[in-house]
Amino acid sequence: MKFKQYIKLFSVLLLLSPFAHAEFERKIAIDESSTSKHSTTVNGKKFDYTATVGTQPVWDEEGNPTATLFYTYYQRSKVKDRASRPLLISFNGGPGSASVWMHVAYTGPKVLNVDSEGYPLQPYGVKTNEFSILDTADIVFVNPVNTGYSRVLPNKEGKMPSKAEQQKMFFGVNADVKYLADWINTFVTRMNRWQSPKYLIGESYGTTRVSGLALELQARQWMYLNGVILVSPTEIGIKREGPVEAANRLPYFAATAWYHKALADDLQNRDLLEILPEIETFTVQEYLPALAKGGFISAEEKQAIAEKVSRFSGLSVQEVLRNNLDIEASYFWKEILRDREQTVGRLDSRYLGIDEKATGSRPDYNAELTSWLHSFTPAINYYLREELNYKTDIKYNMFGNVHPWDRSNNNTGEQLRLAMAQNPYLNVMIQSGYYDGATNYFDAKYTLWQLDPSGKMKDRLSFKGYKSGHMMYLRYEDLKASNQDIREFMKATLPNKTTPAKYHSKK
Repeated sequence: MKFKQYIKLFSVLLLLSPFAHAEFERKIAIDESSTSKHSTTVNGKKFDYTATVGTQPVWDEEGNPTATLFYTYYQRSKVKDRASRPLLISFNGGPGSASVWMHVAYTGPKVLNVDSEGYPLQPYGVKTNEFSILDTADIVFVNPVNTGYSRVLPNKEGKMPSKAEQQKMFFGVNADVKYLADWINTFVTRMNRWQSPKYLIGESYGTTRVSGLALELQARQWMYLNGVILVSPTEIGIKREGPVEAANRLPYFAATAWYHKALADDLQNRDLLEILPEIETFTVQEYLPALAKGGFISAEEKQAIAEKVSRFSGLSVQEVLRNNLDIEASYFWKEILRDREQTVGRLDSRYLGIDEKATGSRPDYNAELTSWLHSFTPAINYYLREELNYKTDIKYNMFGNVHPWDRSNNNTGEQLRLAMAQNPYLNVMIQSGYYDGATNYFDAKYTLWQLDPSGKMKDRLSFKGYKSGHMMYLRYEDLKASNQDIREFMKATLPNKTTPAKYHSKK
């Protein structure tokens, strides 16, 4: 055989070989990991850490892999007593959102290259997070099915499950909690972290997820937590409807109007945190009862309430009355700066947008989300590939296809309450931005108040607010403050070795 013929035949065989074929397949590895070494400086102190990136399967009851989840796990190096070191398990929301947001903007060792208020800068990328909680706790960022690089796998017959089968397995409030709890059990076992104090943190829909996980881990995996952190929480099964939903928007409206200098001078010249208590009191004691009266409120009271709502929201009395005292958030985003022909963002009303027309009842787009995708998407793709050396042709799903999502039987708030009642060690902290119009901070406070109606556990519930939006950590000052709040929360919820988990009898 001539040399050229040999080369041609070898090339054909190479193309037909399973190794060559695999190289060009767009499939994620079911179970793999790689670890790299790094160093960082947090709060002025330098230390080393490792970053493990990989995939770990989700198993069915017969032991077959049904999906694989992509994760990133950070551990501080040279820790003498790993058993006493907290493990923070981090989820974002959506429910179809990857773990990217808190990963490269909040608690992880790297944060986005953005300005001090969170706006994109080029070149895209990441920089050292000088406030990361990695000095205090190890962190694993988990991507649920179809987010990040996580994917559904073919069944044992080699076929992809139907949409209905996938929903039953993964895409619903309770299915999500069930498979993730089992996955966490496997992860904690593999990483030898059963002795460690454990914390869950979830953002937005992630708060529904971790609220349900608190009890699922405890009741089905026999894994007990020290803390749950709810960042910009959704309703977690605690309904906020009708007059409550309408009234609860007002403190957020006030914060936004204050930020954009749309309030009367006597309010505008005071600090935001000075005026909010007054507005919150009005909301609960006057505005909510007035809305509850509906169309049977007297003309005099309706006028008086409208004038106060106007004063606190920055909207005109006429607009408040036209809306029957009940102003939709989307209308507010369009109306509050209409005279400037600008709109404000949904998830963070510090962000400004411009619409085609000044008329209309809602903005053309979410100004904040387009800004965030502008900076997050290139950063996470660069960071995982170039700095953590995870190479794949699979697309990183910032938002994955998880719909239709089954939201029925959402009892996650009650599940969190029951987990707290059963576990005296378990504490809950809520973190919210005052300029978040999607999961507004007063809704978060309401959730906190309603989480334990008995009031018997309110000493284990706390709230922290920040002068930013849904992702409060994008603002430099709040990145520092919110991470420190997590540190202090952990410090306060790590009992010493002689403090048993029990309730004391009352005389």
